[in-house]
Amino acid sequence: MLRIWRATLNSRNGLAFALRSEQAVREEVIALLLALPLAYVIGTTPMRSVELVCAVMLVLVVELLNTAIEKLADRLTTEHDLQIGRVKDLGSAAVGVALLMSGGFWLFAIAERLGLL
Repeated sequence: MLRIWRATLNSRNGLAFALRSEQAVREEVIALLLALPLAYVIGTTPMRSVELVCAVMLVLVVELLNTAIEKLADRLTTEHDLQIGRVKDLGSAAVGVALLMSGGFWLFAIAERLGLL
């Protein structure tokens, strides 16, 4: 139980740090808070509503991982490094793909709600 408690505290500390230091994380948390009631309205089934919320949570997860990569890379060197730049670009690309996936899920659900599918 102590290990679980410590892991919970570490997770809370990490999320708090990300919220303080990263605008993108703050925006994605706001998107998640907005998605909670909207998913209930847009989802045609309870499972679809859960899927929509999970799609937004996936974006937040990828953003947190990207933030961790960027913070680590910045800790390694503050000088311009081509390889580190590429690593940061890959993290950014992962966030972009997650955003596209989430947007696609939401557009599909909206089309489903409107009876277009």
